[in-house]
Amino acid sequence: MSIHPTAIIHKNAELDSSVEVGPYAIIGEHVRIGKDTKIRSHVVIDGWTTIGESNTIYPFAAIGLEPQDLKFKGEKTTLEVGNHNTIREYATLHRGTESGGGITRIGSHNVMMAYIHVAHDCLLGDHIIMSNAATLAGSIVVGDHAILGGLCAVHQFVKIGSYSMIGGCSCVVQDVPPFVSVAGNHAKMYGLNSLGLKRHGFSQDQISTLKSTYKLLFRSGKIMREAIQTGRKKWPDNVHVEKFLSFVEKSERGICR
Repeated sequence: MSIHPTAIIHKNAELDSSVEVGPYAIIGEHVRIGKDTKIRSHVVIDGWTTIGESNTIYPFAAIGLEPQDLKFKGEKTTLEVGNHNTIREYATLHRGTESGGGITRIGSHNVMMAYIHVAHDCLLGDHIIMSNAATLAGSIVVGDHAILGGLCAVHQFVKIGSYSMIGGCSCVVQDVPPFVSVAGNHAKMYGLNSLGLKRHGFSQDQISTLKSTYKLLFRSGKIMREAIQTGRKKWPDNVHVEKFLSFVEKSERGICR
């Protein structure tokens, strides 16, 4: 274990022997950190926080501190971070709240750039990119491979679908379906995230089918229930189409369009 002599680590914290801790980092009593994770200088990690393997956390990030929720009274809540994440300077990741489920969870292989904020009770998947100063309010769900542009802000309880793209400086107040691009204040959809899908290995046929699904749902003039039924009849065995249709069908906040 490589620990700088100026770092302050509580005697009850559990760190794998391969963890590196830089100058002036502070690690609290209930923290657990997995192998090969690197904690740079001046990082603060506190609360009931579990961090997995091979993460890199850059200077002045604040991980696992109390949520910014006026109802929070110091109860035991948690933050879980997976493996192979990059968490850049001044990022803030907060624990959950009792009323919101008690846990904030972040998956693996995510890139979280400088000044991003993940509030209490958010649930993030894998391979997500949060660009500089992207902000998530409480109880937000973000699917795998989503990209959040710099300075965007997402309202509490919003769901962001997999492979979606949120443009920079956007204000998102309703759900973002998978596979689409949104932007603006308030954000609205601008079609399929075709370039992103190509980069992730979707075939041209798959992209064309999803584009047809998008047009059926949002450009055909059908009421949503009829459009969803039509989509299921037209593409009964297509898992990507079903993911698209199910997301729209189950949306509680409505779709940003």
